[in-house]
Amino acid sequence: MKTLIISILISLLCVQTAAAKKHENTVEEKIPFSVFVTAKKLKIEKPGGLAFDGKLVWVADRINLRLVGFDPVNGKAKKTLTSPGTWPTGLAFDGELLWVADKTRGIIFGIDTKSKLVVKEIEGPSNPLGLAFDGEHLWVADGRRLHRVTREDGTTIVSFNAPPWGKGRSMDQQGLAYLDGYLWVSDRKTDKIYKVEPRHGDVVDILPAPGPFPTGLTFVDNKLLIANVHKEQIDQLSISAIPRVVRSNPKNESVILRRRVTNNGPDTLKDVDIYIAIPKSRPNQALSKTPVFTPSPADFVTDKWGQKFAHFKTKDLEQGKSLDVSMKVYATLFAVRYHIDPNIVGSLKSIPAKIRRQYLVDGSKFQIKHPSIKKHLKAALNGEKRPYWMIRKIARYIGDNMRYELTGGWNIAPTVIDRGTGSCSEYTFVFIAMCRAAGIPARYAGAMVVRGDDASTDEVFHRWAEVYLPGYGWIPADAQAADQDTTAKQSAGLGSLVNRFVITTVGGGDSKYIAWSYNSDATWTCKGRCLVKNMHIGDWYPTEKETP
Repeated sequence: MKTLIISILISLLCVQTAAAKKHENTVEEKIPFSVFVTAKKLKIEKPGGLAFDGKLVWVADRINLRLVGFDPVNGKAKKTLTSPGTWPTGLAFDGELLWVADKTRGIIFGIDTKSKLVVKEIEGPSNPLGLAFDGEHLWVADGRRLHRVTREDGTTIVSFNAPPWGKGRSMDQQGLAYLDGYLWVSDRKTDKIYKVEPRHGDVVDILPAPGPFPTGLTFVDNKLLIANVHKEQIDQLSISAIPRVVRSNPKNESVILRRRVTNNGPDTLKDVDIYIAIPKSRPNQALSKTPVFTPSPADFVTDKWGQKFAHFKTKDLEQGKSLDVSMKVYATLFAVRYHIDPNIVGSLKSIPAKIRRQYLVDGSKFQIKHPSIKKHLKAALNGEKRPYWMIRKIARYIGDNMRYELTGGWNIAPTVIDRGTGSCSEYTFVFIAMCRAAGIPARYAGAMVVRGDDASTDEVFHRWAEVYLPGYGWIPADAQAADQDTTAKQSAGLGSLVNRFVITTVGGGDSKYIAWSYNSDATWTCKGRCLVKNMHIGDWYPTEKETP
C-alpha cells in the first residue's frame, strides 16, 4: 500500500511538472476557442444559461420558453422541458435536479428532468441571472454580486461583488460555472470570462469571451462551454490548452527617450555621464530594429542585474553648454495577459537557487529585515504558505493600507508602508521588500508610457514589480493596482500589461550605472559652482512600421 501511495504521488508530481513546463516560453496571439454546436442546429434563437447533467448539456431558450438538452458528442437535441418561468436565465445541475433561474419572478426552480416536474422552488436574490453548483450549494449571479445560497430555502451564505462591478455599473446577464474550487463568471458587458476564488472573490484569471454578449457557462469534463448570443452558437475551450501568456491589440509606435544636461554656470562641469537603459523584445514589446542613439555612445556597459546601457560622456562642459543625447526605439506594443493556474505554481523550495541568490538579497530601499516590514508582512500573510496566494495577499494588504501620492523622492519601504502613501516606485519598493522578506524573488521593471494619445509625451514614466513564480517564471506584478475599485481591475496588477509600455529597465536594486533610477540617469561633477538643468522625457510617435 505504501508503495502504491508513493507511486501515485510521484505520478502527480510528474503531471504537475509537465503542466508547468507546458506553460513556459509560450506566447500566443489568442485563446484557442472552438465552436461546440450552433444554436440553429438546436433551433434556439438566443442561447442562454447552460448546465451539464452528466449525459446532456442543457441550454435555456428564452424566446420559446423552454430548456433543451442535447448530446455533447453529436450536438443533437434529445430532450425538451417547458420553462417554469417567463424569463429563464441561469441553469445548474446538482446531481438530482436541474435548477432554473427566472429573472421576471426572482424564483429559482428545481426540476426533475425525468418526470419533467418542478419539485422545488426557492426565492433567489433579486434579478437572478447566472447559476452554478459547487457540490454543496448553489451560486447565483444577479448582475452586481455573486451569492452562495442553500438549496433548502435560498439562505445567503456568502456574498461579494461580481468581478467587473463597480461604481456606476449597471446590471446585466452573467453566466456561472464551477470547477475544481473556482467559480467561472461570464459578463456580457465586458465580454470577459473571470475565474474567481469563491471565498473572498479574488479574480485569478481573465479570458476574453469567444464573442460578444456571452451568457451561460458550464463544464463538460475539462472543457468550458460558453453560450454566445451574438453568433447564436455554443463555443468551447479546453482549460488545459490555455497558453501561459497571450498577447493582443498590437500597436506600432516609436518613442524617443531624451536626456539633456545643461550647465547654467557660472563654473564648468568637469565630467558629465549619461546612461540610457537599452530595451529588448519581451512578450509585451517586439522591437523592429536596433535602437538608434544620437550621438553615438562612448561605450556600452552591463550592470549586475544583466541590464545593458548606452554610456555617453563629455568633459569640461562650460556655462551655457549641454550634453544632449537620445535613444529612438521602434516597437510593436501588445497587451499581454499571463494565465496563471495557482494549482500549477510550485513551492518556494522549487525556485532555482540562482534566482533565490540574486533576487532575495536586501537593498537600501528595501530593508527587508526591518521590524516594520516583518510586522506588516505577518499581518498580510496571516499564515499563508502558497506562493501565488502569498503574492495576492501582500498586494491586497498594500492596496488596503496605502494610497497613491506623487510627492517626490523615493523613500525606503518601511517608511512608505508606515506612512501609507507613495509613488509608483515607492509602492514597488514596499512590494519587493515584503515579497523578498517572505522568500519570493522579486525585481522591478521600468518603462516609458503612452500618456493618453499615441503622440503624447511622458514626463513621469512608470515602475512596477515582477515576481518569480515557480513553473511560470517572471510575472508582472503592479501592487498599485490593488487599490482599484473592482476585483477585475485589482487582479490586472498580477499578470497583465496594457499596450502602452516600452520596458527599458529590469533591475533587482541599486545599479552601478543608474543607482535606483530607471530608463536613464545622469551624473556630473563641478569645478566650483554650477547650476545644472537635467531634462528627461519620452516623446511618442505612432508609426505604420510593422515588426518583421
